[in-house]
Amino acid sequence: MTVVAKILQSKPDATVYTIAPTASVLDALQLMAEKGIGALVVTEGDAIAGIFTERDYARKIALMGRTSAVTQVRDVMTSAVRFVRPDQTSEQCMQIMSTGRLRHLPVVDGNTKLVGMISIGDLVKDIISEQKFIIEQLEQYITGSH
Repeated sequence: MTVVAKILQSKPDATVYTIAPTASVLDALQLMAEKGIGALVVTEGDAIAGIFTERDYARKIALMGRTSAVTQVRDVMTSAVRFVRPDQTSEQCMQIMSTGRLRHLPVVDGNTKLVGMISIGDLVKDIISEQKFIIEQLEQYITGSH
C-alpha cells in the first residue's frame, strides 16, 4: 500500500493553493478555474481555517441566494477539515474520503504544517498503478518470464 508522501512526490504539481477567509468567493473561484483545481485550503497565517470546494459553492452560494462577488470565503467554507499525514496509506485515505464523502484531503506534518493536498483522483491513479504492477508481476510469474 502506498503512503501519502509517495503520492505527493508523484504529482506533477504538488503546489497547495490557499486563500484567505476574507477573500471573496469570486476570487476563490477564479483561482480554482485558473489552476484547474476543485478545492482551496483556507488559511490564516500558517493555520488551516477551513477548506473551500466546488461543492461549497454549489450548495452555499446560488442555492442560498448569495452572490460570489460580495460573499467572503469564511461564510461558506467547510470549517471542520479532515486531513491526513504523510505516513498514512492510500487505503486509509480512501476510507476517510468514502466515509466523509470527501474529494480532497489536506496533508499535514506532525506539527500541523500544511505540506500537500491529495484528491480522490490522485488516489485512484495510485491504486490503478499499483494494481497494474501486481498484474504484471503475476503474469510474469505464471508465464515464467523474468
